[in-house]
Amino acid sequence: MTDALLDALWDTARLIPFLFLTYLAMEYIEHRAAAGTRKLISRSGRLGPLLGAAAGLFPQCGFSTAAANLYAARLISRGTLIAVFLSTSDEMLPILISEAAGVSEILKLLAIKLVVGMAAGFLVDLAGGRLRRDASAQEPKIHELCEHEHCDCEAGILPSALRHTANITVFLFLATAALNLVILLVGEDSLAAFMQNQPVISVLLTALAGLIPNCAPSVLMTQLYLQGALSLGAAMAGLLAGSGVGILVLFRMNPDRKESLKIAGTVYLTGVVAGLLLELVF
Repeated sequence: MTDALLDALWDTARLIPFLFLTYLAMEYIEHRAAAGTRKLISRSGRLGPLLGAAAGLFPQCGFSTAAANLYAARLISRGTLIAVFLSTSDEMLPILISEAAGVSEILKLLAIKLVVGMAAGFLVDLAGGRLRRDASAQEPKIHELCEHEHCDCEAGILPSALRHTANITVFLFLATAALNLVILLVGEDSLAAFMQNQPVISVLLTALAGLIPNCAPSVLMTQLYLQGALSLGAAMAGLLAGSGVGILVLFRMNPDRKESLKIAGTVYLTGVVAGLLLELVF
């Protein structure tokens, strides 16, 4: 057990410089482009799912939080919101970069999220989820977004990057330690065999875990996928369903709780269906 914890500590510590540089770059881009992207999405009309899915690829759950607020104000369509939720990578991309995953692997995962998010968004809008503007609706102010997001938007680039690095370092250590302990108790071969022999159960469980409004699921599932403990289908089911705190903000800001449940259900089912299809293809 001591060896498992020490291995987790070392594996996490070596990633800290890469995580910090990644978050520093992302904070710079987000501070420069976030407001313009929100405005673009809110004026996207029928192209909302396309632009929403593209914007959602940006790491962290900032755009999913913004999209939830915009939808609560009826400034974007339901399909656009779902496209953002499905494509949001949360902490997937920083973990992939810090773990030195191949460029082709990263592009493959991002492409899956983009295509699934865009397709689901257009289907939802075609089925009746198009934007119905509320004449009294106004775009949420930046402080309202920050109030519900797990960041301090006024803190600046460096403090935000340091905070994100610290938070994810803790999650990484806990996830790695837990995985090491499971492998120690169960055995790596047994764990991999269970996941491979029970693909449907794996997909259902990871998609459900993805709905947890926190960055921990995306950290854990990305780690498990990189270590071979999760198949592509199971990992993507959870990563598609995971929108960070976006779902939580939707339930807080949207007055129609039944509608919010339907949106969460749509995100979950899309993750499950996409995961099962990936299990058949790969």
